[in-house]
Amino acid sequence: MAKSTRRTFLAVSAAAAAAGIATPAQAAERHSAPPDRELRDLLKKIDPKRIEGTVQKLVSFGTRHTLSVQDDPVRGIGAARDWIFAELGRYASASNGRMTVELQSFVQPVSPRIPVPTTITNVVATLKGSVTPDRIYVVTGHYDSRVTDVMNATDDAPGADDDASGVAVIMELARVMATHRPEATIVFAAVAGEEQNIYGSDYLAQSFKDRNADVQAMFSNDIVGTGNAHDGTRDDSRTVRLFVEGVPTSETAAQANIRKSVGGENDGASRQLGRFVESVAENPDTGMKVRVIWRRDRYLRGSDHISFLLRGYPAARFTEPRENFAHEHQDVRVEDGVQYGDLIEFCDFAYIARVARVNGASLWNLAQAPGTPKGVVIDTTQLTNETTLRWTLGTEPDLSGYEVLWRETTAPDWEHVVKVGKVDTVTIDLSKDNVFFGVRAVDSSGHRSPAAAPAPSS
Repeated sequence: MAKSTRRTFLAVSAAAAAAGIATPAQAAERHSAPPDRELRDLLKKIDPKRIEGTVQKLVSFGTRHTLSVQDDPVRGIGAARDWIFAELGRYASASNGRMTVELQSFVQPVSPRIPVPTTITNVVATLKGSVTPDRIYVVTGHYDSRVTDVMNATDDAPGADDDASGVAVIMELARVMATHRPEATIVFAAVAGEEQNIYGSDYLAQSFKDRNADVQAMFSNDIVGTGNAHDGTRDDSRTVRLFVEGVPTSETAAQANIRKSVGGENDGASRQLGRFVESVAENPDTGMKVRVIWRRDRYLRGSDHISFLLRGYPAARFTEPRENFAHEHQDVRVEDGVQYGDLIEFCDFAYIARVARVNGASLWNLAQAPGTPKGVVIDTTQLTNETTLRWTLGTEPDLSGYEVLWRETTAPDWEHVVKVGKVDTVTIDLSKDNVFFGVRAVDSSGHRSPAAAPAPSS
């Protein structure tokens, strides 16, 4: 990087910062702007009735088990695949060529849950960005289903909540976004093989990695069908959980040594993604609270975001607030007066629509904002009570500048922010030893990127 070609110095009162008192420089917005007019219009188009129709159709295929029949037009995973592909193609026809749809197939070799080589197919719709198409955001739901025996490919496995609900989210988002022009590329993927070992998303993530794609965020929607667990507990239909890891799954030994020395367990890219989603998706237009949970996933469970985390991409999982395990991975039956099975009667389509709006608000703000700053480093060449941060200047045509954020090391979220302009180097009169820093980009319309935490640099 050129030597301090664009540099600024900011003297900030350390006492005021520690006390949480905003100085004039700190009075800048701490969170992203409220939804713009286009986003509000987009969110209003998300239709619970269409979502209900999607879930009903997916359930109608009887089973969508990965090992089920692939050449029957009305039953099995092949029928589901073909219907999803046709529907997404119909949505793409309204995009004036901006959206393309493909079947991404591969043969999965024999493995513990794959008894014979099996073709697995993802259905992928790509809405190409109008300004920075190489910057990519991915959202998935998995369309395969299962019952109690994970190898049972013949019995009915409705999979209404797990995960027709997630597929309905990505399909409805594809429908409403197809007629819009996001600045960055958004990929809507219905993946298969999740119940057998996240094979479909693993292939999808590796396909991005193989071409060195700039995937800056990924969301898995897995079990997002209802805020009511149907177990007599409180209905929580205005909350969705978002699982975000702290220590990156892909962390190297060298990175771990740095983290053990200076911290950063709460500042990985996925953790920053969780903060971003909270800031843009909790508003009257979504009607939802995002409960961010600082874990990669639930105990003993996982989802398709892990495929992306393994490859170093920021990723998170949306799921409903309280699950009913009698309605997941169960044979359809009544036992001791209890209904088991993942049946459509336990889904709340208005809830799924609100989850779709949370996803929509997150994806749109990510795609319209500048990309997350790259190459962010903190100068550690000498002992000083000042902090110098450097990063690579973005190339977006509407980039207006950057903001530096910081917080006490014990605080969960950013406490202070200061605008520093369109520069690539800043020195702040605060000790790097006492706080955590982040840098985010801002465009001329006020869209803000997720923050990036700095790595130590000589």
